[in-house]
Amino acid sequence: MQAQTLEQADIIFSDSAAKKVSELIKEEKNDNMKLRVYITGGGCSGFSYGFTFDDKQKEGDSSVENSGAVLVVDPMSYQYLIGATVDYLQDLQGSRFIIHNPNAKTTCGCGSSFSV
Repeated sequence: MQAQTLEQADIIFSDSAAKKVSELIKEEKNDNMKLRVYITGGGCSGFSYGFTFDDKQKEGDSSVENSGAVLVVDPMSYQYLIGATVDYLQDLQGSRFIIHNPNAKTTCGCGSSFSV
């Protein structure tokens, strides 16, 4: 299975998230880094979102690019993220990557876990 490029409508990679990824890549001095978003079992609502930086895109991964920054998603996580927006938020609670997921039936108070 080849890596595929997503349409922006499949998973939306917001301008603010792309800008933050670009800033972090510049700090690390590694132009190959990509933001990887993934889903794991667990969390108070059943599934949890995870974020990490990865310098490789694996076979089967999907990707979306915004302003030179790249977001990658593995095939298992992709099915839960169709239609979601990956964003970066700075507010009184701090700064963080967040996901607005229309597929989530319930979410926990912190927004880092969900159920479908």
